[in-house]
Amino acid sequence: MSDLVLTTIEGGIATLTLNRPDARNALSPELIEAMNAAVESLAHETGRVRVMILAGAGKSFCAGMDLKGVLSDPKKMAEMLRGLSRFSRAVRRLPVPTIARVQGAAVGGGCGLMVVTDFAITHPEAKVGYPEVDLGVCPAVVAPWLIKKIGAGRARAMLLAGGTMSGEEGFKVGLATHLIPESQLETATIELAGKLLRGGANALAVTKRWLNELDGSMEDAPFEKAAELSAQVIAGEEAQQRLRKIYGL
Repeated sequence: MSDLVLTTIEGGIATLTLNRPDARNALSPELIEAMNAAVESLAHETGRVRVMILAGAGKSFCAGMDLKGVLSDPKKMAEMLRGLSRFSRAVRRLPVPTIARVQGAAVGGGCGLMVVTDFAITHPEAKVGYPEVDLGVCPAVVAPWLIKKIGAGRARAMLLAGGTMSGEEGFKVGLATHLIPESQLETATIELAGKLLRGGANALAVTKRWLNELDGSMEDAPFEKAAELSAQVIAGEEAQQRLRKIYGL
């Protein structure tokens, strides 16, 4: 398995760690492919795994989509967005509780990963949010998960306004379930995982499945459409011009 995602399983707790620290774990085609392989493998380990932690190596959780290498390749961009959508659904549908351990930046697609998990722990100084419209990009892939997390009204205002906010602000609006000092982030995540381990495995699995059915997380069509919408906008002239300027191309 690729070393772009590190997987450990210990004491019933699986940890999937995005491992592109030099790029702040930005989502490249190769990283997204490795993420999907890792979560697919984990889905077959439900007998050993009772809780899953999603983490990022280094100073940041995930700085969003890394589009520099695929700007001139619309098909590759579309594949990345579809891959991120598949990963998000796979995480949501795991039959165990999931926790995002969010340090540093969780921006765009990275913030999407933060809100797709059942719990998200971050710190006051973190940088979170959805600046897609500022870049001429449509945040369609993350929109369904954000709506489920904080409600349609708040999600509408956040996605249309763009920009980012602090971890403390993100916690106040519901992007995170826990806010703690950064120095305690890892310890608090393990403590929460330990608490979840004490729940009944079948009770948690059935409850999570039911919650997913109630909020539409088991329906594929909206997520597939979201990926196509994002791909169309990124391939357009407005997004291309803005992104090329940002990347210095």
